[in-house]
Amino acid sequence: RWVLGLQCKGSRNFMSALRRAVEVDFKDKDKHKSQGLYLLTTGIPDQETHTISAYVSEVCRGFDLQLHVCLFSVMEDVDSSRIIPARCANPTETAVAFKEIVQAANGRFHWFGEAGIFESDDITVIVSEMEKANNYSQKCAFLVESLKQRS
Repeated sequence: RWVLGLQCKGSRNFMSALRRAVEVDFKDKDKHKSQGLYLLTTGIPDQETHTISAYVSEVCRGFDLQLHVCLFSVMEDVDSSRIIPARCANPTETAVAFKEIVQAANGRFHWFGEAGIFESDDITVIVSEMEKANNYSQKCAFLVESLKQRS
């Protein structure tokens, strides 16, 4: 089930958009098997990170929902309408803030830009699984070789 996309015209009023999504679109939560929100953003929310994290943590537990963030880093801090957001941060500070928010929401974080993927929880999990599989494969090869030598 997809939730109505919310655009915060000229600002990054994350709390307002999240409240609207939760209060309007999730009021019939019992009718749906899984619930998730995906935030596609280019910058830090107008509100302080700790405030958003506390709210998100409470809301996500109450609705059994996860918030996932896809952060796209752009080169300029000013959007196409030339409006400067209420709160500015460099790309690294923005990523750190969204990682904190995502952890509070038990979600996943993805950060990419024109140069490619900077960080992705999904890719990190896949790489970890590949490393485990490679490790097990090496152990199995060692075990097979040692059994061959005994016989």
